[in-house]
Amino acid sequence: MKVVVIQETVMMPNLTPQEVTAHWNKLKEIPGVELEVKFPTGYPMPDELHELVGDAEVVFGIWISDSVINEEWLSKHPNLKYIATLGHGWREFDVEMTRRKGMTITNTIYGAQTIAEYGWALLMEVCHHVNAHSDLIKNNDWGTTDEAVKVLNRKKWDTVVTPQIELYGKTCGIFGLGAIGLAFAKMAAGFGMRVISYSRHKKVGAIYSFIEQVDFDTLLKESDVISIHAPFTKETADTFDKAAFDKMKDGVIIINTARGGLIREEALLEALETGKVYGAGLDVLREEPPTQDNPLFHTDKTSITGHIAWLTKESRLRAVDMAIENFQHYLNGIPTSVIN
Repeated sequence: MKVVVIQETVMMPNLTPQEVTAHWNKLKEIPGVELEVKFPTGYPMPDELHELVGDAEVVFGIWISDSVINEEWLSKHPNLKYIATLGHGWREFDVEMTRRKGMTITNTIYGAQTIAEYGWALLMEVCHHVNAHSDLIKNNDWGTTDEAVKVLNRKKWDTVVTPQIELYGKTCGIFGLGAIGLAFAKMAAGFGMRVISYSRHKKVGAIYSFIEQVDFDTLLKESDVISIHAPFTKETADTFDKAAFDKMKDGVIIINTARGGLIREEALLEALETGKVYGAGLDVLREEPPTQDNPLFHTDKTSITGHIAWLTKESRLRAVDMAIENFQHYLNGIPTSVIN
């Protein structure tokens, strides 16, 4: 059984490509597996994937979308029966077609805690701007002998340069109560927040008992913080548009570690400018990387990072191990994390 791994560039300073490859080499322990690990420079375009995939029966590391998972692309790889994406999310594709071909496609829920923690870090930045206050202290001349400056220094020591926001007792709204949304909800509850959520399907089970599941309008109207954790689909695209922002509380905080396409950026900018939205922590944008100047870069009410919420050493290696575990379940006749 020919198995191909498309190992993307390692982008973390505390992880080496060799460490990632060592985890993939666990596949060699599975009887009958002939493993090839490929190292493209950057993620390959659909046409470039053909050479990498070749006549493999199993491929790890393909991003799932209709640009690859379609009749034309798959016709060049008739042996392919199992595809594993290493991410949580995927773009829409022809599910029925893949079933007719007898294919199994899986995702990898590796980073719920990691991504939720990063979302919480963005929320803390909006609420407290710790770096701004650290810079104020570290860049000041505390050794001055000038008495007038000493007086000013004394004022700087216990002065805040941005408002400090306490979350205790406020309402956190979770849009999309999957694994990441649930992890974020637990953090909010730990901070003494009331937690409400909206998902397309109501979640059932004791683990959700601390969360009030509400309709979308209630989420908008009652939340002091809204954290977005839903997949990007035709149904969720542009969910947070002007109409949605108009229904929110004044001064709401928006956190997005999901996909940029869930928010209309011009509507968010307007809401930031009017004060409807107090601040936004965004790890994702509609266009990634941006190819032109984004107006959201030019307001001090946003904290924006480059889609890195998932990039910890622990989560990267966990993704590999979980993908291998999913594959072993498939070989044992009990496939898990199947998305088709």
